[in-house]
Amino acid sequence: MAPSSIADGPDAATVLVERHEAVITITIDRPAVKNALDLRVAEGIAAACDALDAEPALKVGVLTGADGVFSSGMDLKAFARGQKPVIPGRGLAGFVEARPAKPLIAAVEGYALGGGFEVALACDLIVAARGALFGLPEVQRGLLAAGGGLVRLPRLVSPRLAAEVALTGERIGAERLAELGVVNRLVEPGEALPAALDLATRIAANAPLAVAGATRMMRRVGDLTEAEAWEELRGLNAEVGASEDALEGARAFAEKRAPRWQGR
Repeated sequence: MAPSSIADGPDAATVLVERHEAVITITIDRPAVKNALDLRVAEGIAAACDALDAEPALKVGVLTGADGVFSSGMDLKAFARGQKPVIPGRGLAGFVEARPAKPLIAAVEGYALGGGFEVALACDLIVAARGALFGLPEVQRGLLAAGGGLVRLPRLVSPRLAAEVALTGERIGAERLAELGVVNRLVEPGEALPAALDLATRIAANAPLAVAGATRMMRRVGDLTEAEAWEELRGLNAEVGASEDALEGARAFAEKRAPRWQGR
């Protein structure tokens, strides 16, 4: 499938976006530098995330890397020239601090290191090939994992394991992360993108408002007290429960047919 018009413009050379019915794939396309993140990549991913949220027919995004590598992290040569793959207000790769409202799935082959791991952690789900490697080697380069690694990883694994990964800079395998629940699905090499698209299609079949509400709640819950979480959930539930889609779901169940979601 040829890249869609979403990728047209100055970012098209480094980020490719393709549409698969209700799902889009966002591919970091800098294979010569192992899909290292630079400012143009950040701008391309930001544009793709905006397109994902803006078009009602699009339900889920899948983020991946070209030629069997997810991303080697920040482009250090660009960094040495004074450029960072960061957009103010949106963070690393144009989205880690301001994620799209719709779910994102990372499809990881090869390795996701430094900023590449942080980008994967910013996604809602991760599908990884066996043998894929993850890591935060920033300390080995005199840097901090400031794109979310030091924030998100300790919330997903034990603080002690997160400390080992962050302080040594050593790599951790996809198999271990699957055991820890960080990787959702572990697949054979070369199958990460097809498996991620299958997962995305399953999500896209569900009611859009309910998916958006569940996504928002799960992203927020770690920052809230239990009382705040219940208050947030009551508000979301009232909004989603009063929607036309909620009635449609009940009718479709009673009538033994597939629901026809309207997103309202």
